Amino acid sequence: MQQLNDVLSLIDSYIGGSFWFVALLLLTGLFFTIYLKFPQIRFFSHAIDVVKGKFDEQDDEGDTSHFQALATALSGTVGTGNIAGVALAIHLGGPAALFWMIVTAFFGMTTKFVEVTLSHKYREKTADGTMAGGPMYFMKNKLNMKWMAVLFAIATVLSSFGTGNLPQVNSIASSIYATFGIDQYITGAILAVLLAFVILGGISRIAKVTEKLVPMMAVIYFIGCLAVILFNFENIPGSIGKIASDIFSGTSATGGFLGATFAFAFNRGVNRGLFSNEAGQGSAPIAHASAKTKEPVSEGMVAILEPFIDTIVICSLTGLALLSSNVWREKVDNTFQQTDLQVLSTRYDDRKSNPNNDRDKLSLHISGEEKLPTYTGELTVVDGNIKSTVTLIHARSVAEDVVVLLEGEKYSGELDVKEGVVQWRSNLVIKGKSLIHSAPLTSLAFTRSYFGDFGKYIVSIGLLLFAFSTAISWSYYGDRAMTFLLGSKSVIYYRGVYVVSFFVGSFADTTIIWTLSGITIALMTIPNLVGILILRKDMKDSLETYWEHMEKKFGIKQ
Repeated sequence: MQQLNDVLSLIDSYIGGSFWFVALLLLTGLFFTIYLKFPQIRFFSHAIDVVKGKFDEQDDEGDTSHFQALATALSGTVGTGNIAGVALAIHLGGPAALFWMIVTAFFGMTTKFVEVTLSHKYREKTADGTMAGGPMYFMKNKLNMKWMAVLFAIATVLSSFGTGNLPQVNSIASSIYATFGIDQYITGAILAVLLAFVILGGISRIAKVTEKLVPMMAVIYFIGCLAVILFNFENIPGSIGKIASDIFSGTSATGGFLGATFAFAFNRGVNRGLFSNEAGQGSAPIAHASAKTKEPVSEGMVAILEPFIDTIVICSLTGLALLSSNVWREKVDNTFQQTDLQVLSTRYDDRKSNPNNDRDKLSLHISGEEKLPTYTGELTVVDGNIKSTVTLIHARSVAEDVVVLLEGEKYSGELDVKEGVVQWRSNLVIKGKSLIHSAPLTSLAFTRSYFGDFGKYIVSIGLLLFAFSTAISWSYYGDRAMTFLLGSKSVIYYRGVYVVSFFVGSFADTTIIWTLSGITIALMTIPNLVGILILRKDMKDSLETYWEHMEKKFGIKQ
């Protein structure tokens, strides 16, 4: 598993985790923001009116209303990215990562406006009478680049597993296990059955479920976040100040957090921001293509609201809850994961008072700037305690109070380590104190509120609703891609594999799943961004035609 994660991490470092990918994403959003004269600001109130159905017309063709399309798209984006993804971004990049998530969302509002408009404009009606759309259709029908359309559709199928399936159910199952003690595979089995019931009903049933789930889950989570923020209100000014001060300098070591460079905070913030709102990925346009309207730009208007709701509102609330509660820099008892664990060949002290500057050395090691020597050999373990002179790094922090268990009992014997990696064996468990990340970190933050320990139930329920709705929406994205690639008859087989994978993902390694999601996101995003940049003039012409129609039909000027 460690070797697989290393290979996936290497691949991700050249695409999704690279600077050029982040630059392409942000610069595309910046370009269209300037090219279209800040549509995310100018058209914001108009977008709300469109969602309300103020400009609906009798002869509009499609499968869902504007609100249902928005709810389906939001259910695809409001998921683990808002709960686990924000926590992971701050864990990796410090407070400044939250700022870069918000910046990504601001420009992402324009990117989503463009990709949804163009995808809706070139959508098609399938043999069964339903609408099919997405970037693959403008690539085929307008750009005449079938090869790019096929590449995007294949990436969409892969991403439906890497984004909407595996990380979602894994976060649900981990949170339910941590909160209620229910085994991951039991949660996975129950949810897989429910998922099958919903997705077999197609877009109509999906839309009906998501339009009810999205508002309910948003209210529940909003209350939970406010309970944490208000309970720790005295820390809010300091948290905001920390975000502002770290934007261009990175975050220095504080508590158990060993620091993060500017480059890392920037990269992880943008990367997690994309995972959260999917602006530029080309996924949401598939949901919006089903909306009833003959004006593609009107559906693009609706899409402007998505990154705002998803990232600027919900992710910001999560981030402030994490920062104000201070859990992001605290070491807590947890069970170590192999892929988050590393053994260094010397004992280091991460306390600020240490005279050997070990903290600085560890910080440089964590950031990847100056690697420390890793341990190879056998670790001596007596009654669960490691006696060898080494340092265990877990979740980017120095592990403390480490206990080794085998089949539930304190282990005595030897542990093989190769180049810092513990050679895992069946029924081996290593526990101790370290930083934590993803959903468990958010769950911990929610216990520092007026709800006390009951706060973690809000995260579990919120995560269940958020992530399950995301899995539902992504199944639709995948089946539209399969329809494009192999026809409608292939969809039933895809749905079967999707449901089985949903079950398996409930107990798979989370680190590998998150790494995989980063790769699949990039594989969708790159051809989509290239496509909308080529069609920039088409977008501007469509916008002008839209306002001509609005003025003639409703007497409204831009």
